[in-house]
Amino acid sequence: MRALVQRVTRARVTVAATDGPGAEAETVGAIGPGLLVFVGVTHSDGIEQARTLATKLWTLRIFADELGGMNRSLAASGGEVLVVSQFTLYGETRKGLRPSWAAAARPDQARPVVDALVTTFRELGARVATGRFGADMNVELVNDGPVTLMVEV
Repeated sequence: MRALVQRVTRARVTVAATDGPGAEAETVGAIGPGLLVFVGVTHSDGIEQARTLATKLWTLRIFADELGGMNRSLAASGGEVLVVSQFTLYGETRKGLRPSWAAAARPDQARPVVDALVTTFRELGARVATGRFGADMNVELVNDGPVTLMVEV
């Protein structure tokens, strides 16, 4: 399981409106200060990897303490989480000019794993917003720091 994690001051996900031309996009998830987590699932991933990743991100010390050092976790800072499924994190680009998606799990395997990640964050006490699985989404964010990490479990 792979996550591209960004510390943000705010982030939101919208999807195109289905009401026809001129309709406004629908905001499906939004957060204030916290973590934007783009998550990719591969074939060997399951519920256990999702639980491990959520716990790691909940306790990862990348938020400023009172002295400005990165010594506080999401749990300690009270921040929020926006989880956005992104199969392209498993895109392979070493050969040729067209990415291969062979390492990305199929939607029927990936969806329950992403759902388990969200559920685990909530069980840990996080306020969680999400994108819409499988939708064509637009993500807006203000990266804080900037702090961006690739986390794999």
